[in-house]
Amino acid sequence: MEAHTAIWIVSDPRPEHVSAITWLNESSTANFYLLKLEAIKIGDSAPAPLLTLIVGPSESTKAVGKAKQEFAERYDVRKAFWKTLLETAKSRTKLHSGLSPTRYGWIGTGAGKSGISYNYVVWEHESAVELYIDRGKDSDDENKGIFDKLFSNKAEIEAKAGFEFEWQRLDNKRACRIRKSYSLGGFKDEDKWQNAIEKTVDGMIKLESALKPYIQKLGSN
Repeated sequence: MEAHTAIWIVSDPRPEHVSAITWLNESSTANFYLLKLEAIKIGDSAPAPLLTLIVGPSESTKAVGKAKQEFAERYDVRKAFWKTLLETAKSRTKLHSGLSPTRYGWIGTGAGKSGISYNYVVWEHESAVELYIDRGKDSDDENKGIFDKLFSNKAEIEAKAGFEFEWQRLDNKRACRIRKSYSLGGFKDEDKWQNAIEKTVDGMIKLESALKPYIQKLGSN
């Protein structure tokens, strides 16, 4: 009924009461208060009510609620971006045709070798395609070895793709990546999605075509 304040009075506040009020304060523009009601008597006086505030709204709970709402909205917009991208990609390549849109900042599919994947990545105002190399725990040396083998063919790979890649060996991390980035718009630029997605899908097709022959030569694993 468009109320701005709600007060819940209980005689025995339990953890689930506190959790409910905290959640309501994080999720609503209204203010919610949990009060404990007791009866007290001093000497021969008549019994009187004593109300104690257990939990109420605060700047921190409102800030948490706002952050959660922003995250939820971001996830929903990102999922819509991936839905549009996957529909566009499906008409041009089967590479990611088996995937469903997610709320995360990347989606990927296997490159035919363990621990190697073709990923789409999106940020607020940018997108990228990449070959991601990570064979799991204790695979640092193996990942770097695969990267170095591919890097030794850098000139031929980039000539076939028709553009230069960002060769990120990431020496201080376990994984490696070979990436092409686009500053044509991200998930927050819905008016730019069509052009950004077309270019990104085109980049993925070229990335796979250029790298696939060299990935197949890496061995049976």
